[in-house]
Amino acid sequence: MDALSDLLDGVRARGALFSRSVMNPPWSVRFDHGSPLTLVTMVRGGAWIVPDRGEPVALAEGDTAILRGPGSHAVAHPADAPVTCTVLAGNSCLGPDGVPLTEEADLGLRTYGDSPDSADLLLSGHYEVSGDLSQRLVSALPPVLVVPGDECHDWLRDLITAEIDCPAPGQQLVLDRLLDLALITMLRAWFDRPGARPPAWYTAMDDPVVGRALRLMHNLPAHPWTVALLAERCGVSRATLARDFRSLVGVPPMTYLADWRVGRAADLLRGTDTTVEAIARRVGYSNAFALSAAFKRLRGTTPTEHRRGGGTPTASRSTAADAADLVGASTGPVG
Repeated sequence: MDALSDLLDGVRARGALFSRSVMNPPWSVRFDHGSPLTLVTMVRGGAWIVPDRGEPVALAEGDTAILRGPGSHAVAHPADAPVTCTVLAGNSCLGPDGVPLTEEADLGLRTYGDSPDSADLLLSGHYEVSGDLSQRLVSALPPVLVVPGDECHDWLRDLITAEIDCPAPGQQLVLDRLLDLALITMLRAWFDRPGARPPAWYTAMDDPVVGRALRLMHNLPAHPWTVALLAERCGVSRATLARDFRSLVGVPPMTYLADWRVGRAADLLRGTDTTVEAIARRVGYSNAFALSAAFKRLRGTTPTEHRRGGGTPTASRSTAADAADLVGASTGPVG
């Protein structure tokens, strides 16, 4: 496991009603379903991404874009074209008059538009994001990111297109998993592009020392890590690891570890009925009291309040010294 794998674990595709739109200009498909992430691929033709705020972004043939909520986005040709279709939550779509689309707009399985040979063909799918850790990934993305067609995987696009045409049992599940794969590959392609600004932990994964330390934390969060122990496992001095980790990731190792453990605990509290005591040991704290202290320090609420959906957690984090002291005081052997 690595940071990207862990953060993507709570991101899942849910097939939209119209996964393929085939249209002649002027047209505009507005995505107003409230999903945190939407993926669109311009298979044929060209268009513009028109966010609620900001300037339109060109989408050329073959390009794939990831659109981040909150807020609506439109994909249009030309950019100022009137809305011809609005995609809502619950697999429903509205026509230009604001009423549900009728069968006249249906060109086949999961296909909407004017005619099969129309000039522009757009694939789309949207994702649900659950859990604290996956929300971190979403918040690190810009509102619109575009991966040029020559950096995308044609084979994956072809698989998705073929699956849309395949009315076999389990089609929705296969399509959703293909969309999940598309998201992962597009994010990696975008993160690696010149000029992109990926999260610090992503670029740090390539470092032979810091990347290994990150993987150790993600693979074994319950281990009683210290900077000295991590340094030993990475084959460097404590000072070298502390210096390089902070330089590449932006925070000291123990600060990152404390924040990661509390994030994992937050997901387990909301996603399971496991006791707070068991969760504490699972993520690396000696008991429920130690986890509660860390949770209160980093989130401004308690594990119980978080599980109930109450409290008013804050986005602030402790200082590096406070977090290091917290980990050192509260983390002990587990098991």
